[in-house]
Parts: sequence; C-alpha cells; structure tokens
Amino acid sequence: MNEEPLTYETAVRRLEEIIKALDSEQVGLRETLDLTAEGKRLIEFAAGELEAVGKGLEELRLDDLIERLEAAGREPGS
Repeated sequence: MNEEPLTYETAVRRLEEIIKALDSEQVGLRETLDLTAEGKRLIEFAAGELEAVGKGLEELRLDDLIERLEAAGREPGS
C-alpha cells in the first residue's frame, strides 16, 4: 500500500485493489494470506469510521432536539 494517509476512502480503494488481485488468481499462497490479513485490517478500520460517523450524526440530532426543546421553552405562552 502506498503512503497515502488512511481514510475511509483510501481504505475502500485499497480493498477494491485487494479483491481484484485475489479474483485474478495471479497471487501465490503467501501473498493471498498477506492480502487477506491487510483486507481484514482495512475492513475493521472502515467499520470503525462508519460507526464514528453514525455516532456523530446521532449526537448532532440530539443536540438539535435539545436546541428545539430549549427554544420551545423560551417561546411566549409555553
């Protein structure tokens, strides 16, 4: 893998490369093992990134809800 910083997008691109290499049946047994191990690490990284984004979205929704509730409590007649 090149020295590009690891992001969700770079992990997905590398996973696509690994899948193509494995599908090509041009890799040996040892390289298959190495690529599979790298793929597992990338999948775990990508899953963690997706989870973090999901949590961030949940927090944003909660913050928005709290803001709306506070605004409703400040409205006249509430």
